Amino acid sequence: MTAKPHFPPSTTPRTWLITAATSPIGISIARAVLAHGDSVVAGIRYGELDADGEERGEEFREFMAEECVREGWGERIRAVGLDGRNMGECQAAVAEAVEVFGGLDILLCCTSEALIGTVEELAASPRTQTLVREQFETNFFGPVNVLKAAIPAMRKRNLGHIMILTGITGHLGTPGLGMHCASWWALEGFCDSLAYEIAPFNIRMTIVQPTTEIGVLTNEIVSAPPLPQYFPGNNPAPLFRGLIGGLLDRIASAQQDGNHESSALARNEITSLYPKLPAEMKSALLAETINAIIAIGGHENPPARHIVGHEGVASVKEKLKTVSEELEDFVEVSCAVDIEEADGSEEPNAGADGVS
Repeated sequence: MTAKPHFPPSTTPRTWLITAATSPIGISIARAVLAHGDSVVAGIRYGELDADGEERGEEFREFMAEECVREGWGERIRAVGLDGRNMGECQAAVAEAVEVFGGLDILLCCTSEALIGTVEELAASPRTQTLVREQFETNFFGPVNVLKAAIPAMRKRNLGHIMILTGITGHLGTPGLGMHCASWWALEGFCDSLAYEIAPFNIRMTIVQPTTEIGVLTNEIVSAPPLPQYFPGNNPAPLFRGLIGGLLDRIASAQQDGNHESSALARNEITSLYPKLPAEMKSALLAETINAIIAIGGHENPPARHIVGHEGVASVKEKLKTVSEELEDFVEVSCAVDIEEADGSEEPNAGADGVS
């Protein structure tokens, strides 16, 4: 049985801006905070709602048209167009929170896309190189734009909490997922620096790192065409395409779905898909992350970084242990050179002409 989310104490309802409200994480958080009495500005990409039969958009439409109406939440939620790559839409979403609800208390950046492919595969053509830029536009520059739009409103009130949902890949490199990892590392470095700059304005920053499966299985996956040199029979590296493909196959088999998505990831063309997860699996997968976000959001003294789940914590500890051991092994080449002062007038290591 999933534990009921526990909210930090607050004397007044809070206003959340959720950047990817059509995602499973976004819908789940919106549902929980609305039930708690908070308000939500739900950021959506219009294309997701316009596409007929699009599962991602359909789930959000049902949430807005049925659940929000049934529960009487309609006055406390506003859906706004929000593509982080468009600075105007970022500013408009923040303005909506200020105009309708009086301010913005918590910003949850949960927009994500997973680009699958080795570095060489992604450098194979101008189109695959464009995929790399698009990965950074979505995972890095998008959240940066939202942050730049939100900070002035929070600074004006001298209050705010920014939550950035990345992944354990912000700590650990993964073969075949290098550009996805790079985008999270870039965002986390940016946010770590920004946290010091906004702390004097009583704006807090928290990076939340769930396991890799959370970000990948609940968002869009884009796969570059594989090169033969990286096929399993030619390359023993545990590439992410094979790992996630096997998992998608097992999910499809459990659903008795003949469309195995792993075969799509192996096509000799650029492929884009949203994994189709059974409702129970999706709920179990997201439970820990949802509980963590709710327990931390708006906390008076939130952590600067939170790793979700024992598996993720163990992985990071193992990584840190390896780094510590390597530092000890190579500490001699890391130390500065000690230069002794000369006892007499003769300088050490001086040549015949006095030049060392």
